[in-house]
Amino acid sequence: MSKIKVGVVGTGFIGPAHIEALRRLPNIEVTALCEVNIELATQKAAQLGIERPCTFEQLLAMEDIQCVHICTPNFLHYSQSKAALLAGKHVVCEKPLAKDLVEAEELVKIAAETGLVNAVHFNLRYYPLVRQMKTMREKGELGEIYSVIGSYLQDWLFYATDYNWRLEPDKSGDSRAIADIGSHLLDLIEYVTGLKTVEVMADFNTVHKIRKKPLKPVETYSGKMLQPEDYADVQINTEDHANVLLRFDNGNRGSITVSQVSAGRKNQLKVEISGSEKTVAWNSESPNEMWIGVRDGANGLLMRDPSLVHEEVRSLITYPGGHNEGFGDTSKQLFKEVYEAVAAGAPPASPKYPTFADGYRELLICERILDSSRSDQWTKV
Repeated sequence: MSKIKVGVVGTGFIGPAHIEALRRLPNIEVTALCEVNIELATQKAAQLGIERPCTFEQLLAMEDIQCVHICTPNFLHYSQSKAALLAGKHVVCEKPLAKDLVEAEELVKIAAETGLVNAVHFNLRYYPLVRQMKTMREKGELGEIYSVIGSYLQDWLFYATDYNWRLEPDKSGDSRAIADIGSHLLDLIEYVTGLKTVEVMADFNTVHKIRKKPLKPVETYSGKMLQPEDYADVQINTEDHANVLLRFDNGNRGSITVSQVSAGRKNQLKVEISGSEKTVAWNSESPNEMWIGVRDGANGLLMRDPSLVHEEVRSLITYPGGHNEGFGDTSKQLFKEVYEAVAAGAPPASPKYPTFADGYRELLICERILDSSRSDQWTKV
C-alpha cells in the first residue's frame, strides 16, 4: 500500500492528538514534525517517534509530504495554512481558521483556487450520536426544529493563577471562550439542525479581570508552588463566561452558555434540540448515549451501537455496541473522510468533513457575537 506522508506543525495538546489519530489509519504515515525551532522539533520528534524533525520552511520544501496539519496557536493558522496551500500541500487546520474574517476569506479563496483538500478540525461532529441526531433530522424524525439549548463548560481557567497563551488577544484573538470552545458548539448546532443562525444577542463576563501570569515554568507534578513574587499581574479583556441568545432562519430560537470557569466541568458540551415530533439531547462527557423525548409515550435512551443507529452513521463506528468510543475516535473518523479526498487528489463536490468554508462560517458567527457583546444589542449574522 502506498502511504500518504503527513507533516504536523505544533506539539501542544492538540498536535499529539492529531498524530495519535492519524496513526490509526492504515494508509497514513506521520513523517515530519515541525516546531518553532529545530532543537524543540528534534526533542519532540524523538518523544513521539517521528522520523523527520524540521522547521516550517523545511517542511514546505519536502516534496513527498502531501498534507500538513496546522496545530499551532491561533495567530499562526492563517499564515501557515496559506503557505502550505501555496506550496501545493493539502491542509488540515485547527480552529479557529484565522484571527479575523479577512484572513479566513482569503484562505477559502486560495483553497478553492488551488483545488487542494482543506479541512478544519471540528472533530466533535464525529461522535456517532451527533451524526445520528443529524440523520434523524434529515429523515424528518424530529419534525420542525422549535428550539435549541446548548452549553460548553470547562474549569481549566477557574483560578486567577490559571494562565495560558489563549488569554492573550495577540495570540488568540479578541474572543476567548466563544471562539475557543463555543465555536465547536455553534458549528455542531448548525450541522445537526440544518438551520442558519441569523441574529445573536450576547452577554460576556470576565470573572478574573486580573490574572497571575507565572514568570517562570511551573514544575508539573512536583508539588512545588510558585511564590507571590513569581507572578505578574495581567489585565484580562476576553470573556471567561458568555450567554448568547440565537435566532434561526426558520423563525425559531435558541440559547447557549459557554464557560471556562465552571468548577468540576472538565470538557462538557451539552445540546438539547426540540422539534415538533421529538426532542434529542446529548452530552459529550457521556458520548455513547442519546436521550430521546416524546410527549405521548415513554422516553428513550439510544446507545451507540452500529446495529441500532441509522445506516448513514455506521461508518463512524469502529467497535460493536458496549465497546465505548470517545474523544480520540472523533479525530480518527474526521481524518478518515479527509484522507479519502487526499487519496483522490481533490475535494469531493460536497465534502462530508468540515472545510475552510465552514471555518469561515463559524468565525463569522463568533465575530457577530463579539460585536453584540460590545454593543449590548441584537446583531445580524
